[in-house]
Amino acid sequence: MAATEAKPTRSNPVLDTLNSSFAVFRDSQPLAIGIHKTIKERMPEIDAAQLRLAMRIHTASTRYLKAQVTGKDRFDLDGAIAGEITEEQREVASTTLKERFKKAADRRKADEKAKQEAIKEQQAQQKRQEKLGQLAAKFNTR
Repeated sequence: MAATEAKPTRSNPVLDTLNSSFAVFRDSQPLAIGIHKTIKERMPEIDAAQLRLAMRIHTASTRYLKAQVTGKDRFDLDGAIAGEITEEQREVASTTLKERFKKAADRRKADEKAKQEAIKEQQAQQKRQEKLGQLAAKFNTR
């Protein structure tokens, strides 16, 4: 993916609804444990499986994990404090982010290496063609 190319967005209608309805989702604040039950009470029309998927996408996002690493409190749907982030939860989020960033860096390095190898191969191929042309010119005197 080129630096100027936009990342493809994965749209999830349930997550879009949660983002538009609740500031804690929009702002990626750490969520209260068991908040899915409150969401289900307030929005019974949301399918449970779709809610689980939306919650998984949201809580696995880099922005949410960063908020968990730096935050102290968890919040309910109304933005009120609803518990604390434990040190263990903070560590899990931090480890996940480190692994994610390392994978991305490794992928960029591998892409760059492959690009350099392709350029070298192209240059070698061009050099071979030039030498073949020179040999053909030298021995083709007719």
